[in-house]
Amino acid sequence: MNHSRLCSRRHFLQANAFGLGSLALATLLRDDGLLGAPVKPHAIGESAPRYDLLPKAPHFEPKARAMISLFMMGGPSQMDLFDPKPMLTKYDGQKFPGEIKYDNLAQASAKVFGSPFKFSKHGQCGMELSELLPCLGEIADDITLIRSMHSGVSNHSQGLYAMNNGRVTAGRPALGSWLSYGLGSETQELPAYMVLAHPGGLPTFTGEHFTNGWLPSLYQGTLIRATEPHILNLDPPADLAGAPQRRQLDLLKAINEEHLASHPGELDLQARIASYELAAKMQTAAKEAMDISNEPEHIKKLYGVDRPETKDYATRCIVARRLVERGVRFVQVLNSGQSWDQHGGLITALPKNCLATDQPSAALVIDLKQRGLLDSTVVQWAARWAACPWCKTRRAARSGAAITTRMASAIGRQEADSRAATSTARRTSGATRR
Repeated sequence: MNHSRLCSRRHFLQANAFGLGSLALATLLRDDGLLGAPVKPHAIGESAPRYDLLPKAPHFEPKARAMISLFMMGGPSQMDLFDPKPMLTKYDGQKFPGEIKYDNLAQASAKVFGSPFKFSKHGQCGMELSELLPCLGEIADDITLIRSMHSGVSNHSQGLYAMNNGRVTAGRPALGSWLSYGLGSETQELPAYMVLAHPGGLPTFTGEHFTNGWLPSLYQGTLIRATEPHILNLDPPADLAGAPQRRQLDLLKAINEEHLASHPGELDLQARIASYELAAKMQTAAKEAMDISNEPEHIKKLYGVDRPETKDYATRCIVARRLVERGVRFVQVLNSGQSWDQHGGLITALPKNCLATDQPSAALVIDLKQRGLLDSTVVQWAARWAACPWCKTRRAARSGAAITTRMASAIGRQEADSRAATSTARRTSGATRR
């Protein structure tokens, strides 16, 4: 059969899109009420929608005004950190006494792996935490831990989407984007949503962590590099610095406003103009916010800046606090790759990750509390998913959650007008303190 003589879909559309057939189709759709409605003009006295970062009043007066997300990409093992399981110790090395549904038979095993780490109770609430989290244990009465979270997804990307945007599909705005869109920012010199990257690079799925989805680009997370320059292309050339740049920006603003007035309803254009104006304001404000050299030495020591194991994460936690102090609505602190995905190296890699993050994470809560900011700042410790209670084939290592279709997770959450499941560290009232 000669397929070259058949009409392809591309050829059909090319030949008929602008013909009488398309006009007839539009008429039929209109008559049946299926034609898309035209954009309605604004009523007299009604202002056109504007997309900006000005503070916006929510429906109800909130207690929280900002959020810091400490997102651990990968699968921190809940039964080795937050959720002690005595039965795992009882069945350690034995066959799992239940049904297992695998999706990776090459690494399948039904042998139970009891936690090699000890647990103890902390605080007046008696919260049981692993020996790998001694600093978190010191603030047990100031955090909320929910051990009942579970999910119906078992793949890396879907787990990330579920945690960051509340759905298992890509393309939706991340939590920080929604908060920026709904509440705006309390500063007009810094972005409402800022993302602090690890020196080793971004986590797996990179920009999906801080995407604006279908919202205007103004609400996308602004990436902050761990090393200089922290924000690329922020500084002007030497010959434009100062007054020349100011005159150029004023001229550009006048041209943009004239162009926007002649294109009403172009929301993406409006968002781009706002982004350019914000970038100019950031040249001074961002550098000052990310410079911790003037922080008192006792604060640096509290976070662990003086220790090589904790210096990076401690520095970024201090910067996160400084950004919130300056009115930034949402700050996300990320790790690189999937460093919390400790399939074959749990016994060595999990303690290493905890050593790097435990002290800075706890110090952030302590520091916010002593500054009176913990009552108005949600601090979130979250991950994509957790681990399974059995070991990999011929290895004394924890299997990842991808082995099964459903697993309970010890990662907790605090709702911040979002359906994203999160683990939180924040001050709790006497009524909610465990």
